[in-house]
Formats: sequence, structure tokens, C-alpha cells
Amino acid sequence: MIRLLALLTGFALLSACADPNQDKPPADLGEFRLGHNIVVASKMQKGPISREASQEEWVEVLTSAVDRRFGGFEGSQLYHFGMSVEGYMLAPPGVPVIYNPRSMLIINLTVWDDAAGKKLNDKPQQFQVLEDTTQGSAFLGSGRERTKEEQMEGL
Repeated sequence: MIRLLALLTGFALLSACADPNQDKPPADLGEFRLGHNIVVASKMQKGPISREASQEEWVEVLTSAVDRRFGGFEGSQLYHFGMSVEGYMLAPPGVPVIYNPRSMLIINLTVWDDAAGKKLNDKPQQFQVLEDTTQGSAFLGSGRERTKEEQMEGL
């Protein structure tokens, strides 16, 4: 009985690692259309046990991620994104099951409404993003399972 319970618990944990939104199309954003997509990383701070990543790498990864997610909308209202990378921590290899650090990214985002000629948010909105988890990285850690580039894409 205990073995069956442990097996079912293990399956439940593994199924929780799956991305529930893989096949869903992005939500409709009405008349939204992405204008400028500006990413800067000049003031970013690296976490204490992090792998190295350059400013250029972060700018490239985040610019392409925003373009992929928001670039396909063809509405008539133009919005511009200004994003700054404040800090990051790319998980190094840990000790499987015992110590599995996760990657993290801190960004500030400002959205500019082109028609109104002003910011939608007076103060930048800060986001703290944790790395997505795959079946392999849940137990072994993403530092062992993923390259630096894969970790950055996961954020």
C-alpha cells in the first residue's frame, strides 16, 4: 500500500512539471500592436552563485522572447515596451534531489501608449521570474540538465 501511494505521489509530482498552456493560442489582446521593443541590461546584478551571462545575451534573449509573444498581434493601437534587466541568477549544477538551485530573473517593465503619448505605468512594474521546470530539472536541477542558454530561454 505504501509503495502504491509513493508511486502515485511520484506521478503527481511529475505531471505538475508539465506546461499546461502548450497548445493554447495566446489570449486576444484586442487592438494591441507591439511597437518598439527595447531591452537594456546595463545595470544588472548577478546573483551570488550564478553562471555568467553577458548584457548582450540578456538583451538578445529577452528581445526575441517579447517579439515571439507579442509581435504577432496586428491591432491598430501601438504600444512600446521598455524593459531593463535588474538582476539574474542562472543556477549552477547542484546536488541531485538535495540541493537544486533554480534560476531567477528580475526585470522592470514600462509600457508606452503611442496614441496617448504617455506611459501606462508611472513607475516601472517589477517582475521576478522563476525558471520553468522540466521533468529532468525537477529532481536533478536545471544546472545539471540545461545549458546556460536553455536556462535563459526558460526564464
